[in-house]
Amino acid sequence: MARTGDDGGNPARRDLSGRNLSNLDLGRESAAAGGSPGLRGYLAAPAGEGPFPAVLMIHEMFGLNDITVRHADRLAAAGYLTLAIDLFSDGGARRCIVATMRALSAGEGRAFTDLATARDWLLASGRTTGKIGVIGFCMGGSFALLLATDRFDASAVNYGRLPKDPDKALAGACPIVANFGGKDRSLAGGAAKLQSVLDRLGVENDVKEFPSAGHSFLNDAEAGPAALRPLFRVMGVGPDPASAPEAWQRIEDHFARYLKAAEAHP
Repeated sequence: MARTGDDGGNPARRDLSGRNLSNLDLGRESAAAGGSPGLRGYLAAPAGEGPFPAVLMIHEMFGLNDITVRHADRLAAAGYLTLAIDLFSDGGARRCIVATMRALSAGEGRAFTDLATARDWLLASGRTTGKIGVIGFCMGGSFALLLATDRFDASAVNYGRLPKDPDKALAGACPIVANFGGKDRSLAGGAAKLQSVLDRLGVENDVKEFPSAGHSFLNDAEAGPAALRPLFRVMGVGPDPASAPEAWQRIEDHFARYLKAAEAHP
């Protein structure tokens, strides 16, 4: 994994273009549960022997790419055994995106089986403390929101869409930290709506909207097909270096509180 360099504590940048970003094969376990036979993911481990608190990471709609790998490396450098799962393992984004989004909308399906497989693998790996969080971006943020009720100790939701019936879907959720962009046209008012629901349900939460940020503002590089990137820029989709550091700090503080401070939150 990329280690922290001498650049103010930021994870080292790597050019991973054209590389196979998956280093962990979970296909057998997932297929046995009815999931994807080719399920793979990128595992980033902290330095040392452990055990470590764990984090399951869910990519945005463009799939498990070099940006996601750097996100995973960042959390590993902060002390978390981090598994970035590839929900498009069996066929790539073009073949899998529709089925994955259908599962997200329905709240069930192969994608959820794959995510459960990844969670259970982490907890059974013998390398964790038993504490586990989930984090997602864009599409993955929507999954991370739904999974907050499914055996996770903390959830980090980044510009994720609320479920159709949030009061029902989020009842009993674990503590949630959420980051939204004020210029994100696709999720206008999303931060306020999520906070209102979580407050009404009595779920611990820390939701913030960053006024200068748009969608995918935590990314450290542009993503998606090159031909569409000019359009994304016009729409305000992409990195916001002014807002990202604080958003990442909120995520790390949240995970430290609920995943590392076991004595305070058993």
